[in-house]
Amino acid sequence: MKKKVFATGLAAFVMWLPFGASAADYVIDTKGAHASINFKVSHLGYSFIKGRFNDFGGDFSYDPKNVSASKISVTVDTTSLDSNHAERDKHIRSGDFINASKFSKATFKSTSVVDKGDGKLEVNGDLNLHGVTKPITIDAQFIGAGPDPWGGERAGFDGKVRLELADFKIPVVGSSSYVDMELHVEGIKK
Repeated sequence: MKKKVFATGLAAFVMWLPFGASAADYVIDTKGAHASINFKVSHLGYSFIKGRFNDFGGDFSYDPKNVSASKISVTVDTTSLDSNHAERDKHIRSGDFINASKFSKATFKSTSVVDKGDGKLEVNGDLNLHGVTKPITIDAQFIGAGPDPWGGERAGFDGKVRLELADFKIPVVGSSSYVDMELHVEGIKK
């Protein structure tokens, strides 16, 4: 009898292990500004223009006990670029810059996630922007995870990366050779 109880308990423990040790899957929560993809670019070398992309989506997997198993995939609608100035947005979306009518989607898919300690992460992956795919590294920070008031579970991260416009064949005007991206990702566990 004791052997049967032990065998049953061992089987239950072994069946539980993969679930406790595997990454959790999340969908990025884009409703209510719980996630955002923002940009900051120099304006003629005198100041900065800030904006965002209003339409995007994606998902990620995260396991704090095995960070290297984490992954993220995001798709951005480049036609949703918004700098709070309609005429400027029309110009930035045009063929003079990001050519959103031709390249209406930008995608990022991680290739590795490195745990740098203290919640700091290095997210490496391929960014396809303006018809060009290049590897980039996002400096990320784990913000927190846990239950939400609606019965779900969430996890959140911040990230930043500087993109050189010429790397993606986006025309450079004046001193605006790069754009700084600021990323806020909050996911709801699937």
